[in-house]
Amino acid sequence: MVTLTVNGRVVQAQEGEMLLEVIRREGIDIPALCHHEAVEPFGACRLCMVEITKEAWDGWTNHVTSCLYPVEQDLIVSTHTPKVNELRKSVLDLQLARCPNSPEIRKLAAEYGVNETSFESKPDADNCILCGLCTRICDKMGFNAISTVGRGHGKEIAPPMHEAPPDCVGCLSCALNCPTNVIEYSDVNGKRTIWGKQFELIKCSECGKTTITREFAQALSDRKGIPIEYFEKCDHCHRKELSLTMGQVAGWSKEVQS
Repeated sequence: MVTLTVNGRVVQAQEGEMLLEVIRREGIDIPALCHHEAVEPFGACRLCMVEITKEAWDGWTNHVTSCLYPVEQDLIVSTHTPKVNELRKSVLDLQLARCPNSPEIRKLAAEYGVNETSFESKPDADNCILCGLCTRICDKMGFNAISTVGRGHGKEIAPPMHEAPPDCVGCLSCALNCPTNVIEYSDVNGKRTIWGKQFELIKCSECGKTTITREFAQALSDRKGIPIEYFEKCDHCHRKELSLTMGQVAGWSKEVQS
């Protein structure tokens, strides 16, 4: 175990843990738009920056991204010093210039006193903060359908050649985890469209509710050995079926089973 101090409170952490994990476990709220527990930390948004020092450092301090900095014995961490707040303010000022129409960025920036950017706003803003969370999750899922392309002002997230990505299965892992909700998709008439590609949604054989795409179901079946028939029912109907089966095993009455 490692003992450190966070905002004046002595806490313990497992060796190898990152500071952000400890900070959030202590109930301290700091922004971290590019972070997700399912993937390795990346440090792209720079908003989780904190101040660190030690008594042995004789007053010297440093500022680090907490998602990438591992805990250390006797480390002293401060999450909202004037300098830390100013650093976050500067980052949000830049993000507001890149994504002037993003409700998420505008709300967070306002919390740090930035209501209008001091830089020139990007004229063709699409609200993507280039955190790379969508590409990292897609890679973790094993599909590698999208990536970061271009450089400088033209840098963006896109599928190969800006065409419908052949490796995409329409799982929505990218869209549902985007911190600024910039990845568009639609589910209409049993069809899902995302990244310019259309997929068939499986309908539950019991209730008729659409569930996941047929391509995603096939990928899960191939990789995890799940019978493809499993995906012909939605989660609710699976749970209902299981509860009835367990009720019969336990000998519950018909009234209880229903």
